[in-house]
Amino acid sequence: MNVFTHFQTMLRVVVSELATSGKIPSDQDGSKITCEPPREAGHGDVATNAAMVLAKSAGMKPHALAAMIAARLEAFPEVTEVTVAGPGFINMRLADDFWRERLREILETGPAYGDSTLGQGRRVNVEFVSANPTGPLHVGHGRGAVVGDALAALLEKTGHAVTREYYINDAGAQVDVLARSTYLRYREALGETIGPIPEGYYPGTYLFPVGQALARREGRRWLSAPESEWLEPVRTFAIEALMAVIGEDLAALGVRHDVFSSEHALVTAGGVENAVGLLAERGLVYEGVLDPPKGKQVDNWEPRPQLLFRATRFGDDIDRPLRKSDGRWTYFASDLAYHLDKYHRGFSSMIDVWGADHGGYVRRVQAAVQALTEGKGTLDVKLCQMVALLDAGEPVKMSKRAGTFVTLREVIDQVGRDVVRFIMLTRKNDAHLDFDFARVTEQSRDNPVFYVQYAHARACSVHRHATEIFPGVDLSPRGLSAYGVHRLTDPSELGLIRMLAGWPRVVEGAALAHEPHRVAYYLYDLAGAFHGLWHKGNERAELRFLVPDDPELSFARLALVQGMATVVASGLAVFGVDPVEEMR
Repeated sequence: MNVFTHFQTMLRVVVSELATSGKIPSDQDGSKITCEPPREAGHGDVATNAAMVLAKSAGMKPHALAAMIAARLEAFPEVTEVTVAGPGFINMRLADDFWRERLREILETGPAYGDSTLGQGRRVNVEFVSANPTGPLHVGHGRGAVVGDALAALLEKTGHAVTREYYINDAGAQVDVLARSTYLRYREALGETIGPIPEGYYPGTYLFPVGQALARREGRRWLSAPESEWLEPVRTFAIEALMAVIGEDLAALGVRHDVFSSEHALVTAGGVENAVGLLAERGLVYEGVLDPPKGKQVDNWEPRPQLLFRATRFGDDIDRPLRKSDGRWTYFASDLAYHLDKYHRGFSSMIDVWGADHGGYVRRVQAAVQALTEGKGTLDVKLCQMVALLDAGEPVKMSKRAGTFVTLREVIDQVGRDVVRFIMLTRKNDAHLDFDFARVTEQSRDNPVFYVQYAHARACSVHRHATEIFPGVDLSPRGLSAYGVHRLTDPSELGLIRMLAGWPRVVEGAALAHEPHRVAYYLYDLAGAFHGLWHKGNERAELRFLVPDDPELSFARLALVQGMATVVASGLAVFGVDPVEEMR
């Protein structure tokens, strides 16, 4: 149960009853009524703006309407106190038994606690990583991979039908450079001296095995052939080889994709012509001359007629070119085709996870989606800022294998998949992230992945100890839910239950905002509350989780410990992180 959604529904019933009894007009729109935690915990458990929202249409002052609603709310058994604050906010305090029932609900539901039907099966396409197939993934790609994968998991948990997609940028100049770089390594594998790597080529040693594999398969076939003959087959071979490397890197990170779409295949099939033609039919393409770029001097700029998309009609700053000076389609034109293709595949809701260097590209693609779908499609772009790799505060040197950057695989091999995944979600995607090898592996409160995992491990330790003290007793989650949780009376115990009961709201809020980092914040705070309760038990014997002379109290507190472990496991599952039972 989402506690706050529950009270929204309750308030709509109250408003309906007031209308039926003639106390307020019958045409009240309760869709904007919200319920949320009060700004100050001392004000209660649930706050609502119902009176503020309805006062005008009801023809009443907000404070008077709030008093009328409050009188109705006081009749509900789960509500122990209702107060009207300020100009008409309503605060409710809930019965302790209501919160204890939420703990039972968590134990009976298990890790599925927090699942919802919010999405109602709506199809969502989440495209992420989509790195050029020109080398192994770097740690920045890893951040986008984790953000995209966790966001997809959040949407699935809230009832959306999600497709995870990777867009292979296998058309354009960069893959021709890859082919030429691979051809150098192919010649080298056949015994030729290639000398220094030419400027602009890919210098990393990761192309050694690609060139060697090409030599094993083709022998000396392409050695004396002109580029016009070997460029396409070598390019295809290199892309397939590098995509296999990327696939291995993603597998090591625990990331999967449902669909791999090829830019080359889309362009070859006439996708760009179809998209541009559709815009032309709607009068959104024209021949024009753009003004020079503002704020900077461009030596080689010259006014010339171009084929332009009327992006300004859809909120962009300027209209956007669709053809280059040599007559080829721009990369933007290919993106038009790709997003139209996604829409035609049934995805009116699209989410793209990009690197921060694509920030200037967002508005034009969103404008294109609006134009191509006539407003029926939506595109949310999540920009991931770069990751600074440090070790005890000092910058980490570049990778010898990649030549210019530290590879994602090197980071995973050093600290483990779960650490990488969790740390990548401890900041909002558009905020800078420092990844310090020393910090992310230390066992302290300053390391969020350790702090959260330690809470789960402590819970497992309490359970193991309980099985020794109470042999033969059913201490499974369902077994614990049958015991007397009414013995949980300490404010810190009830406070922890309130936090646990807030998990469904966190899930839905994070899914609606497309912000998986909210889960990391919640888990860290939850772990802190649990560790605090643990320390209280160390200081005060009557608050210990296990009291051998009082089995009923022990079972109630074991239920609380299990509830915490269940919610932590549910949250870590969203992140693709395995909860641990012991810290080593």
